[in-house]
Amino acid sequence: MIKGIESVLLSSHSATKLAQFYRNTVGLAMGKEMEIGDKGEKAFEFSLANGSLLYINDHSDITGPATDPKRMIINFEIDNMDEEVARLDGKGVKKTTETYHVEGYGLITTYEDIDCNYFQLVQIREGYD
Repeated sequence: MIKGIESVLLSSHSATKLAQFYRNTVGLAMGKEMEIGDKGEKAFEFSLANGSLLYINDHSDITGPATDPKRMIINFEIDNMDEEVARLDGKGVKKTTETYHVEGYGLITTYEDIDCNYFQLVQIREGYD
């Protein structure tokens, strides 16, 4: 039986740089730093408030930026869309989609990380129409 999503794994040709982006620019709290295998590849753990984990790791088969960034998008739930959008815009993070409303769900703004992966800020509101 599948109980839920324990973590998301985001692979990169430069996990260190990508992890620094998510820590320093996006503002995620970094936890463990690990070495994987015997080739010196690294992985970085980010614990999110709801108990889920994001791992960013080196992968020897990954080169260059993402070529299809819409294939998988990470949603980060936030409390205040206006504040978070202003903060990321102020840091020069590339916005791919302006804030929009999804009926019955909330607000979404889409950005691109330094590996050209998409991530979204999501402000969920109960009863939001």
